[in-house]
Amino acid sequence: MPSLQKTSPPQDPVVCPTRTDDVAASGSELIGGPIGRRALLGAGRLSPVRVVVLVAIGMFALGMVQKLPCYNWAWFRGTTSQYTHACYSDIPHLFSGRGFADGLVPYFDRIGGDIPFLEYPVLTGLFMEVAAWLTPGGGDPTEREQAFWMANAGLLMVCAAVLAVCVARTHRRRPWDGLLVALAPAFALTATINWDLLAVAMTAAALLMWSRGRPLGFGVLIGLATAAKFYPALLLVPVLLLCWRAGRWRACGTAMLGAAGAWLVVNLPVMLLAPEGWKQFYVFSTERNVDFGSVWLLISQITGESISPGTANYYALFLMMLAVAGLAYLAFTAPRRPRLVQLAFLIVAAFVLTNKVYSPQYVLWLIPLAALARPRWRDFLVWQTCEVMYFLGIWLYLAYTTSGNKQGLPTDGYQFAIVLHLLGTLYLCALVVRDILVPDRDGVRRDGSDDPSGGVLDGAEDDFVLGRAAHPVRHAAPAVEGPRVEWGRRRDMDWSAPQE
Repeated sequence: MPSLQKTSPPQDPVVCPTRTDDVAASGSELIGGPIGRRALLGAGRLSPVRVVVLVAIGMFALGMVQKLPCYNWAWFRGTTSQYTHACYSDIPHLFSGRGFADGLVPYFDRIGGDIPFLEYPVLTGLFMEVAAWLTPGGGDPTEREQAFWMANAGLLMVCAAVLAVCVARTHRRRPWDGLLVALAPAFALTATINWDLLAVAMTAAALLMWSRGRPLGFGVLIGLATAAKFYPALLLVPVLLLCWRAGRWRACGTAMLGAAGAWLVVNLPVMLLAPEGWKQFYVFSTERNVDFGSVWLLISQITGESISPGTANYYALFLMMLAVAGLAYLAFTAPRRPRLVQLAFLIVAAFVLTNKVYSPQYVLWLIPLAALARPRWRDFLVWQTCEVMYFLGIWLYLAYTTSGNKQGLPTDGYQFAIVLHLLGTLYLCALVVRDILVPDRDGVRRDGSDDPSGGVLDGAEDDFVLGRAAHPVRHAAPAVEGPRVEWGRRRDMDWSAPQE
């Protein structure tokens, strides 16, 4: 029998983008307009998280449809067609090219050619091997490559669902920000180009663990994600800096040890039993030439001077060190301690901007971090537009360089696409830095929140600050916009209090 008792509103109401974001409100007119103030959010079966997951799966499926011309014929009939249709994927080509079609064991069996062993990290190699097990043996090679791509696409769709759930749940009061990930055009276009979505999903799960105050779970997942792709290890840098400012050393140490332990558990067996195969990823990354999408390729093409891998490695490392120094400056001098995802986005973006190569699927690394660091639809879509233009630009440029009749995008046009990608990423970085320096402009903090995804850092007092952060207490936002919240208060060094 239904109860007549009225349900009290939640203490922490869900933030609705259609009420706070002009672009989201305008876009909502396609489905009936902004949500009303009397709407019962999450009262039905379609909770915000479920909606985000369904939309993400739908967009992933649309991305698979976009690959249909290649799936049907373009992957197997010459090279130019897969570029003119912008549906290229590494997955079917590496089925035979890396020995999976012949039953070779990654890292243990040589594959011949210029690359003697699989050049992917261990966990990604395991993912590829599982997909190969799911691929029927015998029969036509084309059909087997199609089946391998479908097996990988099915597994990657699971990763997409995990990613959507984690992003939607990281900020408890802002689940609808997950739609930024689910509806991102670059997400649909690049999800099945390579295996990056595996590491992206585990990184999102790690951030969810951290937001729930579980540094060990965060560390373990970051370690596993690093065993699939290198970039997740970069997130340990902002964790170190912010825990330093807040004096949360126990949580920081737990996360670091968890990451190192998980990475070793996955890598150590292959490292000991097949050392030559295991180090192939690191050898390949070090010796790889300056490649597509990078600022180094742009400089090389404009100046006409080739840049050696060693020189590019040196300058990329130097620029990353400068970026880490800049992040440390922000972390210790900002008037309010930066949110974890803000620094996480900035350090991964710095890696993307300085790396020797920018493959189109690398945008997946940034999409969930951007959605959490700067959940504003206008800025997110401006950046996504630049990334879609680069996605089209690289395939048309490859069509131009591989076709005999030079159909496609010439070098000047491709250079413009690279510049768009660089400027779009720098634009979003500049907005995130502004939100850190002027926290009143941070939409996540407008209601007086501190760091909704900060876990042990959320609401913590400062222990180590420099410069203007050491000034007297300020306030998060004008009183008319929400509660007045203190931050930046340096904790007196009371050693009788428990230290973390």
